[in-house]
Amino acid sequence: MAYTFGAFRRILGASSPASSILPLSLHARLNSTLITPKLFISGLSRLTTDEKLKEAFAPFGNLVEAKVIVDRACGRSKGFGFVTYDTLEEAEKALEKMNATFLDGWVIFVDPAKQKEYKPPQPEEKPSKTGYTTNRTIGWCG
Repeated sequence: MAYTFGAFRRILGASSPASSILPLSLHARLNSTLITPKLFISGLSRLTTDEKLKEAFAPFGNLVEAKVIVDRACGRSKGFGFVTYDTLEEAEKALEKMNATFLDGWVIFVDPAKQKEYKPPQPEEKPSKTGYTTNRTIGWCG
């Protein structure tokens, strides 16, 4: 019966004695959605540079890297970037303070960065008996 009462208490949102004993920094870390100190920044202006991104996120902690992703062909910003901090606490503070704020006249959104997914290499396509390869392009490629 005690187990059921404890589960019922958690459902209702009553605080447990253990949660009031934890230090605030540890409590924030346990409730954090961050698993890495790297943040994904979306909604960037085409005029935003690495330096401007670094200036905007520097007040929240020691930055390891601030990178705006650019198009290889024209060198313009693709509208998103990444910021990496030394600790999770600094990244959490930046996420809370900078999410849905203005940078270079655009509203930016800050989210935890996801790990890169491993994609196995695709096998090379062998030519058919006639010597032609298939075209897998679908739609307009202009």
